[in-house]
Amino acid sequence: MTSTPAPAPAASASDRRRWFALAIVMTAAFMDLVDVTIVNIAIPSIKADTGASFSQIQWITAGYALAFAAALITGGRLGDIYGRKKLFLLGISGFTLASALCGFAASPEMLVASRILQGGMAAMMVPQVLSIVHATFPAEERGKVFGLFGAVVGLGAVMGPLLGALLTEWNIAGLEWRPIFLINLPVGIAGLLLGRKFISESKAPKALKLDLVGVVFVVVALLMLLYPLTRGRELGWPVWGYVSMVGSIAVFAALVAYEKRKASRDGSPLIELSLFKVKSFAAGIAVQTTFGIALGIFFLVWTLYMQIGLGWSPLKAGTTGIPFSIAVSAAAGMSVQMLVPRFGRKVLQAGALTMIAGLLIYIWEADRYGATIAPWQMALPLVVMGVGMGLIVAPLTDAVLSDVPKEHAGSASGLINTVQQMGNALGLGLVSVVFYGSISDHLLPAQITPAFADAFMNSLWWVVAVLVVIFAVMFALPKKPKLGAEEAAASSEADAPSKEPALTH
Repeated sequence: MTSTPAPAPAASASDRRRWFALAIVMTAAFMDLVDVTIVNIAIPSIKADTGASFSQIQWITAGYALAFAAALITGGRLGDIYGRKKLFLLGISGFTLASALCGFAASPEMLVASRILQGGMAAMMVPQVLSIVHATFPAEERGKVFGLFGAVVGLGAVMGPLLGALLTEWNIAGLEWRPIFLINLPVGIAGLLLGRKFISESKAPKALKLDLVGVVFVVVALLMLLYPLTRGRELGWPVWGYVSMVGSIAVFAALVAYEKRKASRDGSPLIELSLFKVKSFAAGIAVQTTFGIALGIFFLVWTLYMQIGLGWSPLKAGTTGIPFSIAVSAAAGMSVQMLVPRFGRKVLQAGALTMIAGLLIYIWEADRYGATIAPWQMALPLVVMGVGMGLIVAPLTDAVLSDVPKEHAGSASGLINTVQQMGNALGLGLVSVVFYGSISDHLLPAQITPAFADAFMNSLWWVVAVLVVIFAVMFALPKKPKLGAEEAAASSEADAPSKEPALTH
């Protein structure tokens, strides 16, 4: 009788530690998501204060996305090899330092360089978030955790513009746009200190080596694809840009061939190609990529439309997105907990159709109301779109990772984030075509609002087309979650001996 209560405090302490760890890594993920979108709202202020050219402004946003996408797979694999906690702490330290450099940048060139460094450090930090969750929580609890993750994604996507608007409007200590980066300093320092205490180390159970040749292939292929898209319009779409984008396909093919040989030779490829044999993973990766394209286009053109086209203040534009944020968070929590176990992939497909409906309402309103459109009139399409996005983001992450072995969690997490960021960067690059491509370089003041409204509607039609593709690709996802209640219990019992080592390795 006296010996039975003993394990309870230890179990309780372990349970508290993992939930503290979850809060820390979720905060870091939120910080990254905010930093992707917070800059968009401050673009006019940055341009006015620093004298940055349109090219430099584009690089302040796209440079982060490029560095992030190019280094994510490497960051995930480094976590598998050297420890996810170690890489997370390294990433959050570097991200905080890069944020300080952005905040104190003395020129546009320094700001661009600091943003690229910030993206590279985020690539060390962000893959560890899903890896730590995957290694720390048993399968039957991950749905709830990914529901929380989806809510964080929704909040981060829209809280970035809102926070950026508030910080820019307040002009704290006369720093204008700089606090949008400096706010990361206390959050990053707190995350570093608390992470050292509460996050338990985990890594791949077998010794792996970093595939440096694979790293070079990935970086070169991504840059060959994304750099011409980012600068194409500004440079007049030179021939070398098209050659580079086509050549990237050959480099990706060479990467796959090399990784296959690497896997058979020493079992330490940068990209675990065996993961693509898992249908749910392969289909989920395809959806993540195309979804990233849709979000990359929408969020930037939406900000440009409100601030430059309609002439709204950063605060007015930022607060307009609040209904979207609330809708995403509510729908994300509900989708994993209540809807997906019952309806399976139909929930994700309903999300895609709901987002399309929201976009069509937005197109109709932008056309009908023109320059007189008000924030309250945008609330309906934004809520509809937010519900649709919430139905996708949380269950999609769960579906992609559900059948991934723990030893490949970092690689899989890196791939998930990479393809989404690659899609995001592709979307940002396509803005040059679908948005700026329909705007004249020489507009009179009276022509700005109608020109930007037309470009906005044109861009939304592109987003609709991408979501139609996403809806079709979702048919390749499993009809229902493979892990039912009975399987979850069995898995929990089977994994019981290995759970604790996964937390303490």
